[in-house]
Amino acid sequence: MIESIISYLESIDPIVAALYATLFTWLVTALGAAFVFLFKEMNKNVLDGMLGFTGGVMVAASVWSLLIPAIDMSEGTGFIQVVPAVVGFLIGAAFLFSIDKVLPHLHINFKKVEGVKTPWQKTTLMILAITLHNIPEGLAVGVLFGSVAAGVPEATIAGAVILAIGIGLQNFPEGIAVAMPLRRMGMSRRKSFFYGQASAIVEPIAGVLGAMAVVTFTPILPYALAFAAGAMIFVVVEEVIPEAQQNKNSDIATIGFIGGFILMMTLDVALG
Repeated sequence: MIESIISYLESIDPIVAALYATLFTWLVTALGAAFVFLFKEMNKNVLDGMLGFTGGVMVAASVWSLLIPAIDMSEGTGFIQVVPAVVGFLIGAAFLFSIDKVLPHLHINFKKVEGVKTPWQKTTLMILAITLHNIPEGLAVGVLFGSVAAGVPEATIAGAVILAIGIGLQNFPEGIAVAMPLRRMGMSRRKSFFYGQASAIVEPIAGVLGAMAVVTFTPILPYALAFAAGAMIFVVVEEVIPEAQQNKNSDIATIGFIGGFILMMTLDVALG
């Protein structure tokens, strides 16, 4: 089935393929958010394990799908070859750091509001936190598809598809992680689902913009790949891991992280 999907996406415009792939990641988020129609609460152990899984997938995707290709396609040898990856990684992390300090948001397991002071409600702040996670994820998928459109030899539709599948897998618990707390706060099931799936709508937008940027400015490709990696790693270290550890379920969160990392690494190496 994956081979058929890859063949189809190879036959269409890569930017359109990026749109389809990121729509898939958004759809998986919606499937996770749909759990709110079945349950009012999610076991904290399960949620922390899912958050750990999310972190593992994001780290593995950053290494195998983004950083290694960025280094491989850079010119030069030794320190010169790794410079674009280092610069892009730092800029990506700094970009998310800046947004994290400015955009008001509230994480699932924390009561303190981050960013500038605002009168916005907790539900809005929580949705913004997950939305912040999804920007680099959509960008990463879009940049890989854009690199195919730019004719970069190291880039393949298969690799981009595997990344989209990995991002989709970790979006499923993210959909649950948004919708369930909203339901627990007293919001209706329909509204909880709506806001849960809406948190990932930025992924298709970021995906298409990332693909178009790389196609238009091909020389930035190694920097763009590393930028997405830096942004994703920042999200994992700053937000995902601390949230997963907050309920003192560190063992479960760690096992989830290892499982997510192994799964994404296996998918990328075996199928990509």
